[in-house]
Amino acid sequence: MFRTLTPSIYLISLGAFALGMASYSTAGLLPMIGETFSIPIAIAAQVVTAFTLAYAIGSPICVTLIPAHMHRTGILAALAVFVISNIASALSNSFTSLLFFRAISGISAGVYLAMGISASVLISNSEKRGKEISLIMGGMASGTVLGVPLCLLVANYTNWTSALWIISFLGLISLTGLYLKLPDLPPTRTIPLRSRLSLLLDKRVFTILTVSLLAAIASLGMYTFVAPLVKGTGYSVTPYLWVWGIGGVLGSFFIGALMGIIKNTVLTMGIMIILSASLFSIPLSLSLGPWFIMLPIAIWGAVGWALQVPQNSELIAVREKYGDGNLAVALNESSLYLGSAIGTISGGLMLLQQWPVRILALCAGAVAIIGALFNLLNFRK
Repeated sequence: MFRTLTPSIYLISLGAFALGMASYSTAGLLPMIGETFSIPIAIAAQVVTAFTLAYAIGSPICVTLIPAHMHRTGILAALAVFVISNIASALSNSFTSLLFFRAISGISAGVYLAMGISASVLISNSEKRGKEISLIMGGMASGTVLGVPLCLLVANYTNWTSALWIISFLGLISLTGLYLKLPDLPPTRTIPLRSRLSLLLDKRVFTILTVSLLAAIASLGMYTFVAPLVKGTGYSVTPYLWVWGIGGVLGSFFIGALMGIIKNTVLTMGIMIILSASLFSIPLSLSLGPWFIMLPIAIWGAVGWALQVPQNSELIAVREKYGDGNLAVALNESSLYLGSAIGTISGGLMLLQQWPVRILALCAGAVAIIGALFNLLNFRK
């Protein structure tokens, strides 16, 4: 399927894999980070918030500041900053500096992905554009759902900074390859931030983005707390993260078979209901035994990642006549990271108030139900 693509696309995808790992690799390392800096897990969880919030808010602003004639330079610079910030994170000797460098890493990751996808369109012909974008997004998704437990596995035998060194190494390989292989890119029209935000005036787009935001609060926000959730079982968090990740890969793959058969809004509704049910079932499953929780975690991972396929498809369909469907998808990505940040902050505050971790799963399930109800607005429209 991808054999005829240019080397640059594979290298961009490798960089996307690295930033996917960077997004949530620290989620499974929270107990280790907490021990290193002598802070509670609720505070340590904010390293995820720093990355995701900076990605959601900072990267769209930075993209608009890059001159249209510096597309190639912008990609290389963003990836270079990403590599350096991850190295700096690994070398941080205080929690404050770690937060700072995770935020820088988040901004540079968002800029790199946005410009990398744009570059893939510029250097491809129309027949291959879908494959190239799919490969890049697949790289990011794989880095998130599979790279996280891989980093944790390595960290268990060394220390948590090893994960950041792996991410830096992969980013450096991609950076070196792109410096050698990425061709000069033609100037593109700079899209100002005001144009990005004007999409929110479209009520259907606003509804879709809100559903994505709520889904991310529930799914990605709760994912940050998988480690403390299973800590009392006496088992390593690694197999649980693998189950969530494998579920995400399978969900992303098999949801495509339903596209075109079931309406996007109906698919989204079904996914949000299943997501809520899986999160609600976690406390009961955990009380039955540590292995019973595997099933709801797998389902949660599958539907959590599958959701964005109908969501992005619907966004493109809604904005196709305006020619800014890709821009709508970019805002959807920001909604995901913003939702993740909100979920992580909220969960951290609840843990600071001595709420049981299991209650977080119930709250996440309730947020998913709100998202399902909000999705009803698109049925009416």
